[in-house]
Parts: sequence; C-alpha cells; structure tokens
Amino acid sequence: MPTPVDPTPQAAPHADAGSWREVARVFGRLGLTAFGGPAAHIAAMEDEIVMRRQWISRDDFVDLVGAANLIPGPNSTELAIHIGYRRAGWPGLWAAGVSFIVPAVVLVWVLAIAYVQGGSRVNAPAILAGLQPVVLAVVVQALWRLRASLVRSRWAALVAAASFVAALAGVSEITVLVLAILAPLVIARATVHDDTDTDTDQRELAALGAVAATSMSAPMSAPAVFLSFAKIGSVLFGSGYVLLTLLRGEFVLRHAMLTDAQLLDAIAVGQVTPGPVFSAATFVGYLIAGHAGAAAATAGIFLPAFVGVALTAPYVATLRGSRRWSSALDGVNAASLALMASVVLVMARHIAPDPVALAILGGASAVLMFARIGSGWVLLAGASVGLLRALL
Repeated sequence: MPTPVDPTPQAAPHADAGSWREVARVFGRLGLTAFGGPAAHIAAMEDEIVMRRQWISRDDFVDLVGAANLIPGPNSTELAIHIGYRRAGWPGLWAAGVSFIVPAVVLVWVLAIAYVQGGSRVNAPAILAGLQPVVLAVVVQALWRLRASLVRSRWAALVAAASFVAALAGVSEITVLVLAILAPLVIARATVHDDTDTDTDQRELAALGAVAATSMSAPMSAPAVFLSFAKIGSVLFGSGYVLLTLLRGEFVLRHAMLTDAQLLDAIAVGQVTPGPVFSAATFVGYLIAGHAGAAAATAGIFLPAFVGVALTAPYVATLRGSRRWSSALDGVNAASLALMASVVLVMARHIAPDPVALAILGGASAVLMFARIGSGWVLLAGASVGLLRALL
C-alpha cells in the first residue's frame, strides 16, 4: 500500500534551516533600506537572499516570485513571507513578514500624525503639491514596464480593454477584478471536465463573491476600516500601484472620506518611505479614524498576504501548473493594468489646469522611463520643486 503524501508544509525544504530571529534581522534591515517599489524590493531580496546568504537557489527564488503573483496582495511582502517560511518554517513566515512591514508602517504613521497636526509648520501642502504629479509619473512608468508582462495574449488584451471602459463608466474596481478572474474559469469549466479542479474553483469563486459583496457604512469605525482594507487586500492582484485605484473607489468615491489630493498624498508617503507601498494604508487609516484607524487599516491590508502565503505555500507547484488558474491570473493582471490606466487618466485632470504640475509630470515620466534614476530621488526632486515654488 503506497504511503500517503503528507500535505503539511515543511520548513525550508531547499535550504539549511535557520532561526526566526535570523530571518527577522535580515528582513528588518531590508524593511529599513528597501526603497523604490516592489521591483526594487525583489531585486534587493535576490541580492541578499540568493547572492549573499545563499539561503535558496535562484531557481527557487524565481518559483517563489511566481507564487507571490498567483495570490492577491503586495507581491514583495508575500515574497518575503515565502522566503521566511522556506528558511524557518511557520515562525520564519511571521518573522519575515512582520519585520519587513513594521519599519515602513511606523515611519508612515509618524508622518500621518505630522501631516494632520503639524503640516502647516513644514509647508506640507507645497511639498505634496510637488509630489503628486511625480506619483502619477511613477504609475505611468509602472504601466509602461508592466504592459508586456501583463497583457500576454489577445484574450488578456480584450480583458484589459473591457476593464478600462468599465472603469471609466463607473463600474466598481473590485467588480472588474472579480469578473476578470471569473470569466476564464467559467470558460474553462465549460471546456475542461475535471471534478477536482471544478470543486476548487467553486470554493475560490464563492470566497471572491463574499469579499466583493462586503459593504461598509459611514462614519467608519475601526472594525469597519479593518474590513474595508481586508476586502481590498483580498482582491488586489498585479502591481502594488493598483492599490491607488481600489483606495480611490472605496474612500474617495464610495464613502467620500478622502479627497483625491489626500489620496495622492498617502501614496506619495508610501513611495518616499522604505518597505512596501501598501504602508500607505496606515496613512489613510489615520486620516479616517485616527490611531485606531491606522492600526485597523494596517492589519486589514496585510493580513490577506499572510493568509494567502500560508494556504498556498505547500501547493505552489500545483497552482503554477494549472492552465485554468494561469489563464485567470493573466486576466486579472490585465484588468489591474487597465484600472491603473483609468485612474491615471481621471486623476491627471486634477493637475491639468496647473502648468507647473504638468511640467513636473512630463519631466518625471521621462526621467523614470529613460534614465537609470530611482523613483525615490525623483520624488525628492518633485518635493523640492514644490517647496521652492511656494518660497518664490
């Protein structure tokens, strides 16, 4: 009688086991020094984990990058969590994620307090006026760099076009993403008969439907903030910059808790600080409901990443080898790209009347796309231009 396969996750299957304290030190340092967005974070992890420490092979590292792309949430944070699990099992999973997230969250929290309580003393409006067009330029750069990898087929291009039109027509961003996942799975179900995969798909779609149906009411309490951010974190595929589109749909359009300018300020703060861009959720949470809101938003936006990695880590190879889920991932990535493009178009209208802001947007876009300069330096330059403009 064959021995049954044990589905229990095993710690560090491809590397010598390490301690969670070691994992915490490494990712805590990365959380303090990793500027430049998800792509830069992944590059920094490859250098630290594969080249310097040799915890895992480059092939294993690429596998984990692919696994992070299969689930919603911040990809670089999920990659850190995957690596922590590989290195030190379940304690390493939590140590890596928390250590990578906390430095950015603490810094953004402090900046949110300064923004609300003392911004006028440091001329924050002038600085942020210079940062806002640069944030849009960063998203434009991300769109340009991601276009080939996210729209890989005619099907994906069709999904992207339909999602772009739907977003401009006012369809909910979460609805667009859920439909982008659902469509290829329904098509695959009609053409491929696999009872096991069908049962799995039905469970996943039921979960997505439950998330999409979640609704909040204003004013928002801390538990309501948590649920709202958990909903966003549970459906956010693709680049971390898609966060901008979902935050705008939830808190600018739906609840009217923020203005477009405040949202761009939050994203700008997430950009200029190290660690995950998702730390912008802490800033938004503080603006909505103070310290309790900041804590609730942070927990809500990052919790799905921990849950997603914990559930999928033992089955990475199976998920990546599924043609059905591969097609669904292509669709949702294409929809994410379209949502980003629609938000850039809508929010660019807010700076269109200002020729200086338009000049910053154009200059920053050109520098980011054609020069080897990190986004952090460009954001700093935008802030300097905004401050200099106010002083003159």
